[in-house]
Amino acid sequence: MERIRVGIIGGTGMVGQNYIRLLRNHPWFEVVYVAASPRSAGKTYGEAVLGRWLMPEPAPEQIKDLMVGDANLVESAKGKCELVFSAIEADKDTVRRLEEEYAKNGIAVVSNNSAHRSTPDVPMMIPEVNPGHAELIRFQRKQRGWGKGLIAVKPNCSIQSYTTPFFALIEAGYRIEAAIVTTLQAVSGAGFPGPASLQMIDNVIPYIKDEEKKSELEPLQILGQLHEGRIIPDNSLKISAHCNRVPVIDGHMACVSVKFAGRKPSIEEVIKIWKDFVGDPQRLKLPFAPEHAIIYREEVDRPQPRMDRDAGNGMAVTVGRLRECNVFDYRFAGLSHNTVRGAAGGAILMAEFLKAKGYF
Repeated sequence: MERIRVGIIGGTGMVGQNYIRLLRNHPWFEVVYVAASPRSAGKTYGEAVLGRWLMPEPAPEQIKDLMVGDANLVESAKGKCELVFSAIEADKDTVRRLEEEYAKNGIAVVSNNSAHRSTPDVPMMIPEVNPGHAELIRFQRKQRGWGKGLIAVKPNCSIQSYTTPFFALIEAGYRIEAAIVTTLQAVSGAGFPGPASLQMIDNVIPYIKDEEKKSELEPLQILGQLHEGRIIPDNSLKISAHCNRVPVIDGHMACVSVKFAGRKPSIEEVIKIWKDFVGDPQRLKLPFAPEHAIIYREEVDRPQPRMDRDAGNGMAVTVGRLRECNVFDYRFAGLSHNTVRGAAGGAILMAEFLKAKGYF
């Protein structure tokens, strides 16, 4: 098949570089355009990231020679690409305005940013969990008068490790009433350069700005129902979150206690539900879909970031330590790769899903 021409706006930052790395040799998408701030515009991509390339392998040669555009000049992308991945680093109002401008100009926007996560007509998606929310795009286009343009966003990186395991249980017919979640979040989640070494070495920071609110509310929106052009959050589930920054490079872990409403599954049933879970990306065999969306580890000391974050090429959620809880019903640990599934990789999977379903 002919590959789709894509652009990356905010392409010189850490998330943008991850897009460049992950899209290397993608079977569906070809990066043909990169844009960043005015200080990088006019340079080749290789020149723009010289001395600040953060990925483990060199930048692809074909990308290094691309001329970097100004992300603020939407016209520069028009005609060059059908889809842009948004990794712009700016205030929310600026990001919101720019993403809308790209979509207005007929370009599909799949965003890693938080600016549109609470916009009523913009779907926020984990494709295995709420693929039906993509239908919101049809309402979005009709309401805004957009033709081919669209905006879809991925959720916060900290919620990946428990929202998919929750959904698998809900889909199996069990209702979750409440959860207490304590996240142990890697420093890469703060972007580059992240917290200073003197803050993180021999230390844990029990505060991440706005993170607890996102961790408590975004799952309710993702687990909610589409009704008359808007998402009705699942407010029957109450989540209390404690979010901590820990001295780990990559991999967000969540320690979860969960309470069921009414009947509860046995531990054996929970494990089987997780192991058997299959979402639309797996059924569609999308390129970035892990074979198993949820992987259960039997070892008493797993998951661990260093050993499990790359499961499923960094796209799987690894869970373990399922056991009785003295206060709620059960407790478990979940882990996901925050810069792959939780950031660029999750957005690429969402773009694959939207393409497979004919949205662009």
